[in-house]
Amino acid sequence: MRLLHTSDWHLGRSFHRESLHDAQRAFLDHLVAVAEAERVDAVLVAGDVYDRALPGLEAVALFDDVLVRLAGLGVPAVFISGNHDSARRLGVGARLIDRAGIHLRTDPDGCATPVLLSDEHGPVAVYGLPYLEPALVRDRFGLDRGGHDRVLGAAMDAVRADLAGRPAGTRAVVLAHAFVTGGEPSDSERDITVGGVASVPAGVFDGVHYAALGHLHGSQRLAPHLRYSGSPLAYSFSEWKHRKSMWLIDLDADGGIAAERRVDCPQPRALACLRGRLHDLLHDDGHTWAEDRWVQATLTDPGRPADAMEQLRRRFPHTLQLLFEPDDAAGDGLPSYAARVGGRTDLQVAEGFVGHVRPGGTLTEEEHGWLAQGFEDVRRETEHARENAR
Repeated sequence: MRLLHTSDWHLGRSFHRESLHDAQRAFLDHLVAVAEAERVDAVLVAGDVYDRALPGLEAVALFDDVLVRLAGLGVPAVFISGNHDSARRLGVGARLIDRAGIHLRTDPDGCATPVLLSDEHGPVAVYGLPYLEPALVRDRFGLDRGGHDRVLGAAMDAVRADLAGRPAGTRAVVLAHAFVTGGEPSDSERDITVGGVASVPAGVFDGVHYAALGHLHGSQRLAPHLRYSGSPLAYSFSEWKHRKSMWLIDLDADGGIAAERRVDCPQPRALACLRGRLHDLLHDDGHTWAEDRWVQATLTDPGRPADAMEQLRRRFPHTLQLLFEPDDAAGDGLPSYAARVGGRTDLQVAEGFVGHVRPGGTLTEEEHGWLAQGFEDVRRETEHARENAR
């Protein structure tokens, strides 16, 4: 059986205020084309279909269109809700849509009720485990406490119990949206530590032949049968080295992986993370490769250069994010702010701050006088107020 595993579409999301609507539409076109060309037996979407619980109309239209096109190809598709989705909204009409071969698994009560598929080797049971927020689902699994590991473990116990009652040789596939121990995160996943420890051990998924995971945005293999597809597009600069793709997986008659392939996803524009002093970024030929990319620039100049973004965009017109991390802001090599200001007067701290946040370095004699007079006036007013309060 040939499976196409994807996740974390985040329909409706932008990238540092750059619209990704056209890029997401191009990805969905690509998904449908791959499903048809590769003659896949099922498409698995492991959560975070939308970027937010109340998606915009354009995002909903994209989702509606891809459902119609997959149904038109006769390719079964199984979706689960992720931590960004509203499970109730994503699951509206699920029972009716099932008839078209589109299976929306958003209700925790349905974890042990599989979508049943088959090929020449026999049945395949596909279990969809939506994102399980511990505080909201503990009661459903008979738990009085515990975090993600316990609720997901209880859901998988129910899956294994159902599988045990099915014909011998039934292959089992699970979709889950979780942070599995050993996975490599990025900056664009929403934290799920609320409700207990965020990660779950890989052993939770013992007993199934393939676990199609969602949540982490980098494609990765934690075990031959345990994989993240990653997001189809980059949603933070921390993903700039990611290869965005989907997994194409062939299960053999025994449920083993007979073949695997990563299918690359089209990208709107490559990313680049540059670091250095402004002059070097503007003139070093070694940065030519980044001129047509979306750029995050981290400047290490001791003081903030004037009009840095405007200057950068003359060479890198698609610069989207500008960060400042001076090589040694205080010039003393001390690691923390508290260590750098320890033993200094208020006036010295203020002088250092002014020199840090503007170009030009040290203060002029006149500026030093203004600051000194200001601190002296504040000191006198404070003492006067204390005298009056006695």
